[in-house]
Amino acid sequence: MAATAKGTSSYMADDIEVLEGLEHVRTRPSMYIGGVDSRGLHHLCWEVVDNSVDEYLAGECDQIKVTLHKDGCSVSIEDNGRGIPVDKHKKTGKSALEVILTTLYAGGKFSEKNYVRSGGLHGIGSSAVNALSEEMIATVHRDGHEYQQTYMRGRPQGPVKKVKPFRGHGTIIFFRPDDQIFRRTQFNADTIRQHLEDISYIHGGLKIIFVDEAKNERFELHHPEGIVAYLLKIIKDDKRKVVHENPFKQAKDEGKVHVDMVLQWTESTDEHIRSYVNGIRTRGGGTHESGFRSGVAKAVKNYMEVHNIKPKGLTISPDDIREGVIGIVSVFHNDPMFQGQTKDRLNNPEMNSLVDGMVRPGVESWLNNNPSIADAVIGRIVLAARARLASREAVKEIKRKGPGSRRSNLPGKLLDCRSNDPEKCELFIVEGQSAGGTAASGRDSKTQAVLPLKGKILNTESLALGKILKNQEIHDLVETLGTGIGPNFDVHKLRYDRIILLMDADSDGYHISTLLLTFFFRHMRDLVQQGKLYLGQPPLYKIEVGKERHYARDDADKEEIMASLPANRKVDVQRFKGLGEMNAAQLKETTLDPKTRTLLRVDIESAVDADTIFSQLLGKDASERYRIIMDEAGEVDDIDV
Repeated sequence: MAATAKGTSSYMADDIEVLEGLEHVRTRPSMYIGGVDSRGLHHLCWEVVDNSVDEYLAGECDQIKVTLHKDGCSVSIEDNGRGIPVDKHKKTGKSALEVILTTLYAGGKFSEKNYVRSGGLHGIGSSAVNALSEEMIATVHRDGHEYQQTYMRGRPQGPVKKVKPFRGHGTIIFFRPDDQIFRRTQFNADTIRQHLEDISYIHGGLKIIFVDEAKNERFELHHPEGIVAYLLKIIKDDKRKVVHENPFKQAKDEGKVHVDMVLQWTESTDEHIRSYVNGIRTRGGGTHESGFRSGVAKAVKNYMEVHNIKPKGLTISPDDIREGVIGIVSVFHNDPMFQGQTKDRLNNPEMNSLVDGMVRPGVESWLNNNPSIADAVIGRIVLAARARLASREAVKEIKRKGPGSRRSNLPGKLLDCRSNDPEKCELFIVEGQSAGGTAASGRDSKTQAVLPLKGKILNTESLALGKILKNQEIHDLVETLGTGIGPNFDVHKLRYDRIILLMDADSDGYHISTLLLTFFFRHMRDLVQQGKLYLGQPPLYKIEVGKERHYARDDADKEEIMASLPANRKVDVQRFKGLGEMNAAQLKETTLDPKTRTLLRVDIESAVDADTIFSQLLGKDASERYRIIMDEAGEVDDIDV
């Protein structure tokens, strides 16, 4: 018989918890909607809207109406589809409406009988919204009647009621998010309208109406031209100059997959691709986006080989070909494999070669049939290749001059790396000497440099360049990067291939990151557009189970890890207040080592929107800042003080 250690608590069958129905959603909401912040709150709306869009994809709906009610905390989504079934479900004995809205993994999209292509696949969306809502009212119009059922925090308040005769058909879902779950339940009207407008471009035949009752505004969003109009809008909003007039566009079916794509070359130095699957934005990209990128590069290379275009002294790379490309790829798939419930990335392995095989011959044929466009595109690509060659030559010149001249004017507090090859080097900009010392101890000193900043840097928004350069921290940063600033800025002199902002995950750290992002956006935008700027992602939590150690980047990541651990193991959770609480080995393992770290590349999706945001947050007009603070006051729970 094994002895029981003195003081050890008993562990019996009664200690096992079984979460029934929707209780697990309420216990671990971040697993289902990504978090309980503003993004998670709005994700509730997207889940219900996606169900209505699925009716459109099934050919049963052509209009969706979204109403943000006067309280700003409740939303109604109405469509003119078939209406959710209300008859009795044989297996459960309940109404199908109740089963769908109160049971995880219940829905009509697991087979192709009712929905050939849909965004809702897991049978989780509507029931998760119900579980996380203080109140939900489902109204169904079908079979000549109106039916209704009310729920409170996922629990039905009675059976489905036949309310009255009704000649139309469709579904109306009203919900009010639960303030016991969300830090703030106030929706942002602009966020909803922008999301709906994106959907209206992707689904050209769908009419979406958005009503903001608080402002008494009504928007009709309908774009029959589809993604071509969307592309032109992106180019216009970002004030990009196009290389050729007419964009390439293609729509093609391949078995059970339909692909829409459009692209145009611009004179911008960055590449911007937006991808969608069944109308859902895949911000993390995926196999369809990878296939699109590779297909474009192969098409141009094939065209140049066939026409014997060989620029002297140049090797054309895929990056040269795609520089300045603005593209949209929209895939409709009968069985998409998304990464997680939030559907940020497509994982279907076959989509890479399938999309590649569609776009490659399409773009190549388009270039052959439009020689003037082809000449303009090839000219643009050659210029990009020459600029890249000039950059490489500049790097070689820096190497040739040696480390002495390269480091002669560097600030004393910079802990530089030993390598003289900028393409292999990266710079960590850290908050404070303490974190700088930890980072210096954990780094690879051959290729990783550390520049500690003292306190919060200067707010450079709306300041003259002369005044900016008088600030010691900014001066040290400019000297460290080596590019110069203003009229003397030269991106080819950049001393590091990556610039990584590494700040504490608290309010001061977020503020410093914002000030630095403002500086780079206003005065070194080329670095951002060329993908040189990154945000480090130090963990917020350390989770230990026996000898096992896990790190979580945020609350959602923590909840996902916790849910995967055995229920009978003792778990120790430590929350890091800042980088200074981690030792050098922990910082290396989680944040510095390229093999194990996570970096977020800073990307400018819309230069116009970015300009407005920086101006509002950090500009001289305090009234704009006051308005934003009052609108977002509910998010104060997110701040560490």
